[in-house]
Amino acid sequence: MSSNTYDRADAGSNKKAPKKSKVRIVIKVLCFILCALLGLGTGMIIYVYKQLGAVGFVNTPFVSKSQYETIEFDNLDDIDLDSGDVASSWAEGGHTRVYVNKKYPIKKVAQKDSKVENILVFGVDSRGTNDVNCRADAILVVSIDKRRDCVKMISLMRDTGVKIEGRSATDKLTHSYAYGGVGLLINTINDNFGLDIQRFVMLDFGSSSGIIDMVGGVEIDVTAGEVKYANQNIAEENELLGKNVPMLTHEGKQTLNGIQATSWARIRSLDSDYVRSGRQRTLALALMNKVASYGKLEKIALLEDSAGMFETNMNAMDIMRVAMDAIDVIDDTREYRAPADGMFRVQDNPWMMIVDWDQQLKDLHKFIWEEE
Repeated sequence: MSSNTYDRADAGSNKKAPKKSKVRIVIKVLCFILCALLGLGTGMIIYVYKQLGAVGFVNTPFVSKSQYETIEFDNLDDIDLDSGDVASSWAEGGHTRVYVNKKYPIKKVAQKDSKVENILVFGVDSRGTNDVNCRADAILVVSIDKRRDCVKMISLMRDTGVKIEGRSATDKLTHSYAYGGVGLLINTINDNFGLDIQRFVMLDFGSSSGIIDMVGGVEIDVTAGEVKYANQNIAEENELLGKNVPMLTHEGKQTLNGIQATSWARIRSLDSDYVRSGRQRTLALALMNKVASYGKLEKIALLEDSAGMFETNMNAMDIMRVAMDAIDVIDDTREYRAPADGMFRVQDNPWMMIVDWDQQLKDLHKFIWEEE
């Protein structure tokens, strides 16, 4: 990447750029040597990360609960998100920016347990870099539990019926992001599921597959029935991206590249959205385990290479702290889906999961915080 920057600067007759590039390379080398000599202490990790570049940091507004209650929200009843095109071209490359609507700040919520941190990781159904105002697709809460030394992954079903600020009737969770951005999505999750999320990471199709490719792919056990449908998604991605990624040829455990893996995780026609959410958790766990197997210097190099491919409201210190906490406890990973079986009914028009909240919240909170 450095050489490409040098070439563009040289073509524009900018004499200062090569010098800056060389200085940056020297700084990288010195930092890596220092890290190796000092055993890669936490402070040095953060120092190196700051030297190597910035992640896609998003400054999201926060307000207190009392301030939030004074906000006059827009009436969202006239917006229809159950129709419309979400398959616009992805040919321009890049990634979708996170949608921040200042009218919907994140409501500050106290952390329920100082040793249990819940972080929202979500994808969007955008297929183009300009398609910012879109639905949240894969919605995953990663709960890092230092009290019990484990990582818990909770899939929140996108078609869960929830109360959304500004909507008079129950609506789908996936729509809250399109209505009011990441602030409304987080507030909707916290208010309905009784959670304490304040931090998030957002990915799109392109960035997800790119990060998987950076780690050399992930091992997935593909069933015979999944091959056909994964290949349909691969063909779609090839057309959108102008790629020629190979189709899957057999079932069983195999290493999938980025597009193959995300195409597998997106399968929906074969079974149901419940099973699809399980694939998404499986993919997330496979990626986390792959990264956990890296050496410390490799992890920093990966962080540098992936900077800008995802967006988050965590700063450098937050990212390094969360990453190290997760790696410490990743050997014990537990999974959950909400709403869980037996805790919802299906509404046909519009199709939505109507939740028994009394039962669901008790069960979900027991899983996360082991509350009785």
